[in-house]
Amino acid sequence: MIEILVLYYSRHGSTAAMARHVCRGIGQEPGAQARLRTVPPVAAQTAVALPPVPDSGAPYADHRDLRECAGLVLGSPTRFGNMGAPLKHFLDGTSDLWLSGAMAGKPAAVFTSTGTQHGGQESTLLSMMLPLLHHGMLLVGLPYTLPQLSATAAGGTPYGASHVAGTAPTPRPLAPHEAELCEALGRRVAAFAVRLGRP
Repeated sequence: MIEILVLYYSRHGSTAAMARHVCRGIGQEPGAQARLRTVPPVAAQTAVALPPVPDSGAPYADHRDLRECAGLVLGSPTRFGNMGAPLKHFLDGTSDLWLSGAMAGKPAAVFTSTGTQHGGQESTLLSMMLPLLHHGMLLVGLPYTLPQLSATAAGGTPYGASHVAGTAPTPRPLAPHEAELCEALGRRVAAFAVRLGRP
């Protein structure tokens, strides 16, 4: 059984909800299972170190998770058209994996959530791909053979799954097409990883 790492940062819960749908999609591929991980928040000043395990939700990721996975699906909310600082901070610390080529040749994909319809989804997805390309990963997108990609009135791009959460205090739940595209993304990465047969 190979494992696909679903690694995300979520501030208000929308990206975490997407990550769970990605995991469902991975679980639909025979021979694959998901490993769900998150990253700790960052701050300009740190008074007290964060506990090694969060109070609730997915455990924090470490480099072992990246090394052991057969594929990676990376998720972040959009921050001014880019990934959130906590995820970027985590990726910036992966030079040991880059030097060893530990991620090279593994399939990878990206997903994001924004507050507005035109809040930088595509630029965020593209910027999240850059470190994955530097690691030598094989990028997987969403093809237009998926009918939800043309039918969606909310999130969904060929670059990866996306969600429009809205700007209200309570985020808008994933629309059916958004959830289906998250699952399709997980399924596709898992299918490629199974075919490649990599640990």
